[in-house]
Amino acid sequence: MAQTVTLMASPPQPVPETTITCQDQPEPKLDFKVKVHETTILPPIQQTEIRKCCFLSNLDQNFNFYVSNVHFFSGNPDFPIEEVVRRLKAAVQKVLVPYDFAAGRVRQNHQSSLLEIDCDGTGAGFVVASSEYSLDDIGDDLIYPHPGYKQLAPQKLDNLGLNDPPLNIFQVTSFKCGGFSLGVSTQHLLFDGIGAKMFYENIASQAFEDKPLAVVPCNDRYLLAARSPPRVEFPHPELRLPVAVLPLSESNNIHPVQEEEEELVSKLFKLSSNQINYLREKAKPPPSSTETSTKPPIKITSFNVVAALIWRCKALSTMDVENDNRVCTLLSAVDIRPRLNPPLPPSYCGNAVINAYASSKCIELEDKPFSEIVKIISDGVTRVRDEYIRSTIDWIEINKGVPNGDYFISSWWRLGLEQLVYPWGKPIYSLPVMSHVKYVCFLLPSHDHLNNNNGGVNVVVTLPVKEMDKFQSLFYDSFKN
Repeated sequence: MAQTVTLMASPPQPVPETTITCQDQPEPKLDFKVKVHETTILPPIQQTEIRKCCFLSNLDQNFNFYVSNVHFFSGNPDFPIEEVVRRLKAAVQKVLVPYDFAAGRVRQNHQSSLLEIDCDGTGAGFVVASSEYSLDDIGDDLIYPHPGYKQLAPQKLDNLGLNDPPLNIFQVTSFKCGGFSLGVSTQHLLFDGIGAKMFYENIASQAFEDKPLAVVPCNDRYLLAARSPPRVEFPHPELRLPVAVLPLSESNNIHPVQEEEEELVSKLFKLSSNQINYLREKAKPPPSSTETSTKPPIKITSFNVVAALIWRCKALSTMDVENDNRVCTLLSAVDIRPRLNPPLPPSYCGNAVINAYASSKCIELEDKPFSEIVKIISDGVTRVRDEYIRSTIDWIEINKGVPNGDYFISSWWRLGLEQLVYPWGKPIYSLPVMSHVKYVCFLLPSHDHLNNNNGGVNVVVTLPVKEMDKFQSLFYDSFKN
């Protein structure tokens, strides 16, 4: 079982060393004692007249797995749980009309062997449940996206005996205190993070009963179709050939990131806005350095400096002194909606992300100044422009490739799920359901928004014990001048 430790980091001071203390967090509850009261399938409130199939782009095809997240709400006396359930059911059914593909089922096109969605209007899953706990009983665990939350956001409905799983499953779980959670499991083929947020925005708007859709979705996935003929114009080390191509019947519910069998430890690093500013100052090139006009300028963003810190700590935590030339590649998803020419509609709801990559030998990451590591991250993001994006899509068209990297950063940091407004209020916490895997790092909001401070980030890292000890030491040392 993974252990949980919260690392409390104080703001950096103008002194040689930044103080970081470590505080143990109790073992997270893995059994929320959930009792299921109702399980049903909700069809769209009105069926479309013409049944159709939804084309899935090459960027969609790589995401054949479910993503789960949980939103926690305080109790609202004006909205007892029965009213919350009634409104959410109605909202889901209304939203499934403009999102008709989200009410369908995944199929494999036997001619192309590609996945597509049969918009058959079957509907979404909806579960009503209760927990024996109150939110206070869960306490600080609420900020940590541990696997126990799978009970609050199931990815299948065993008791209905369905041959085809719904592409969306919602679960409302009430707690003894009057608070409740809304868990959502969604087939990643449908949405990327931004598309999912728009979907939730629309559900929140329809729960008011008298509001229009918050966002009118654009589901024209042919906007990201491969060119004919495909043209690969760049090298793509962030992609590789698949080990094997499984038929849909064998791969439908297989997450490409499987949980590890070895003993792992998970830790949550809290970085304040002051500490991120410290890293941004540290990332500035020395005054004597000059960049030629032909090189893209370094973008010292909050994400870039945090990603550089994580990349270096991860690479060096696994560095073998006998293999100093090993290369470590970091992947991070980049929203391509505004980067294409012409840009995609902002309301495009399919998967519109590709992976930026940063590669370097581990020994070089040990010796490079922090500013140079940030520049490698910055260059990787800057590389993602129209020509490169189209080349990526065409490479996948030819090779049916999959991501290729040593470590992936999954950022929920600025997604803004905690800002969604429902009739009963905003979520007090919104977070993904995390699997314990050693090659994925999660960036989450610090939840300082409760104190009007949105600048911080929670970094969730899972590694083997020995690697974590070294990662933690390197992380601390990064705040020393």
